Amino acid sequence: MAKPVCSLSLDLDNQWSYMKTHGDAGWETFPSYLDVVVPRFLEVLDRRGLKITVFVVGQDAALERNCAAIRSLVAAGHEVGNHSFRHEPWLHLYKDAEIEDEIARAEQAIETVTGQRPRGFRGPGYSLSRSTLAILARRGYLYDASTLPTYLGPLARAYYFLTSRLENEEKEQRKQLFGSWRDGLRPVKAYRWQLDDAQLLEVPVTTMPLFKLPFHFSYLLYIATYSPALAVFYFRVALRLCRLSGTEPSLLLHPLDFLGLKDVPELAFFPAMKLDTDRKLTLLDRAFRVLSANHTVLPLGEHARKLQADLALMVYSPARLRI
Repeated sequence: MAKPVCSLSLDLDNQWSYMKTHGDAGWETFPSYLDVVVPRFLEVLDRRGLKITVFVVGQDAALERNCAAIRSLVAAGHEVGNHSFRHEPWLHLYKDAEIEDEIARAEQAIETVTGQRPRGFRGPGYSLSRSTLAILARRGYLYDASTLPTYLGPLARAYYFLTSRLENEEKEQRKQLFGSWRDGLRPVKAYRWQLDDAQLLEVPVTTMPLFKLPFHFSYLLYIATYSPALAVFYFRVALRLCRLSGTEPSLLLHPLDFLGLKDVPELAFFPAMKLDTDRKLTLLDRAFRVLSANHTVLPLGEHARKLQADLALMVYSPARLRI
């Protein structure tokens, strides 16, 4: 019996982008850990024979010092996606021309470095708007992957604000960071957006069917700070629920899943940073073994092309899902 399909992606958020969103000084010099984290996760993925999609921030691709690390993604056989140019999670607040500029500048920078034009997009901080969807469709994108259907977004935002030194104006700018409780009403399975004159495939970051609880790898590592065994059990339950509900999961990684405090002490405010690098890598390797044993793991673009052929996918208007 053939194994069900799933996809795996990584948002290549850099140190400066986390500092910027958190309101920390010094992000303007674009401090980077790409030279450390990219070889590390490429080695881990290669050991398991996994090919994934990496969503690249255009600003990083535009800086010469990052080009070798970003080129190595494609050289290793991975797909690259568009993660906006400036990685501002308030992208949905921009006017249409500014949104298009963000997407186009990132496209150009990524293609210049890698030779690969992005066909998929993920908004920074799961930022999404009707204008973004319309622009992606007009620019010929195959899929968007900006939705995280969970009720827990406001809790994540509250924690982020609690650990930050953001001014009230900055908090207002970031008031939709990680989404609202209404995001939990969105579908877990892939679907199509019905836009004015086009459709666009949406591949959500999968949350646990029925309960809408996250189980991307950063969340698993957070659980592992209390109990690694519980984290693996939680992951197995989530995958089992996906299989029972006919959900082809699309799972998400972040650079900090592969980094510890010794690598980047400036980001100590992230919950799972108390785990050292070796413990993180051990847990990730175990989770990848579980995933590969139960699913055929694809890059998100390949998964999207398979989903695009499914005529039974639901179709939603942005208004219906409160976009």
